[in-house]
Amino acid sequence: MVNAARPSRADYYKALADTLPQHALVVTSLGNASYLWASMHHQPENFYFEDAMGLALPLALGLAIAQPRRPVIVVEGDGAVLMHMGALVTVGAVAPGNLTVLLIQNGVHAASGGQALTNANLDLAALALSAGIPRAKNVTTPDAFAAAMRESDGAGARFLVLSTKPDTEVVRPPIAFDPVLTKQRFMSAIGAPRYVPTMFGGGRLEHD
Repeated sequence: MVNAARPSRADYYKALADTLPQHALVVTSLGNASYLWASMHHQPENFYFEDAMGLALPLALGLAIAQPRRPVIVVEGDGAVLMHMGALVTVGAVAPGNLTVLLIQNGVHAASGGQALTNANLDLAALALSAGIPRAKNVTTPDAFAAAMRESDGAGARFLVLSTKPDTEVVRPPIAFDPVLTKQRFMSAIGAPRYVPTMFGGGRLEHD
């Protein structure tokens, strides 16, 4: 839940960089969730979202299922997850043990100008628990976040709600964000075959 004195997104990202598991895949939602992470820890194993609010979590869930031996971490926003609440229920039902959801709770729609959420103080960890995600908790400091990232006990996905102050000023990323290049770079990093579409539907996977 949102606290009066809140750390910045950068504070949490520093702790994330220090505790990032080996071979981890990181999916970040639109705006500063991606721009700041790219400026602090740009890697081919990062998948940066652009202009697709609320879809970082569904993609990360599919990735966790497809890559069960690799840790998958997704950074999503409170406004975004409220747009696609069904994703929480699906995460609870599938229960991928390699998925960690980092929910930035800043109480605003930061990527679209800082409009306040209808209920900024909603207990999103309790909401995740009710959706069947047992390892859900509210986190208020980077130190508590780092400690939670180092915990390995428990089954199912991990869901950490990070109480964060809003960051509406846009961070300039170190690279140009092109969705096609992001996809191709990420697919190469995980060794995924390229999908070749065909006319009138269908398609195939291109193998070497």
